[in-house]
Amino acid sequence: MKKALHEGARGRGHMQSKLAALTMVRDDLFFLRAWLHHYGEVLGRENCYIVNHGRGEAVADLAAGCNIIGIPGDPHRNFDMKRWRFLNYLVTGLRAYYGHVVVGDVDELVVVDPACGKTLLEYMWDAPGQRVVTPLGLEVIHRIDLEPEPVGERILGPRRHVRLAPHYSKPCLVSVGTKISRGGHFTQYDKLHAPDDLYLFHLKYCDFQEYVSAMDRRNAVTQEIGAGVKQTAIGRHWFPEARGEDRAVFQAFAAHEMVEGFDMTPYRQHMRDTFGPRGTSDLFEFDRPEYALQFKLPERFSGLF
Repeated sequence: MKKALHEGARGRGHMQSKLAALTMVRDDLFFLRAWLHHYGEVLGRENCYIVNHGRGEAVADLAAGCNIIGIPGDPHRNFDMKRWRFLNYLVTGLRAYYGHVVVGDVDELVVVDPACGKTLLEYMWDAPGQRVVTPLGLEVIHRIDLEPEPVGERILGPRRHVRLAPHYSKPCLVSVGTKISRGGHFTQYDKLHAPDDLYLFHLKYCDFQEYVSAMDRRNAVTQEIGAGVKQTAIGRHWFPEARGEDRAVFQAFAAHEMVEGFDMTPYRQHMRDTFGPRGTSDLFEFDRPEYALQFKLPERFSGLF
């Protein structure tokens, strides 16, 4: 009976304690909807944990069925530092009840290559524990010159182009006690596990209109805080002076070299070859070169989220 229950959990995401998903969100309903489509469907909403920064009613309504933790939304210049301190504590707590925890921003989704034939839950069910896993980072880009249609319920399909994004190759699947750095880019774990089948899709640039709306919200937050880049622990991209002209940002994607095929082997190998201590800190990292490369996703990825 117990074995049958576990076998069923592998397929439908309910009654399982193998994998939980954790994020924090404030007003980003477009990205939250994609996050819920992906993790809610695969893991079961009861295994999804959402920190509702500012206790937004729209977030709570959209995430009904998930575990929602409401916190005050007062602006603070050390917002990102406080956020990751809180998320670290939550990861530690959830690990007492789940085999693995996937943690990250609401516009980041960890995906298994469909060629593997497994869902993320099924993949992690068979994965070793006591480690940190780092998917390869890919940024979904809206080629506004080639993809005029808006995204609908699913993003992949209307959007098929990605660019290499080592900055988003994040150590985000955790099954061991470790500290995750601010932004989720580094941990104290001293080994690199970067499986060939795992990707982290970053969605910031997946739709031009949604990008404009999201940047407007972020700029409003930093203006409310009333401090500059050097006085805060918030990413530079949240500030109006670092924003640039929105349409030019998207037009520039066309200049990235288009790579035929979808072989990510050399880029993962570079991660492995350059992995080591991050300066004199207790964190570990790999080189994150700026690749001006783009790929067209194989058809098998369409509709995943």
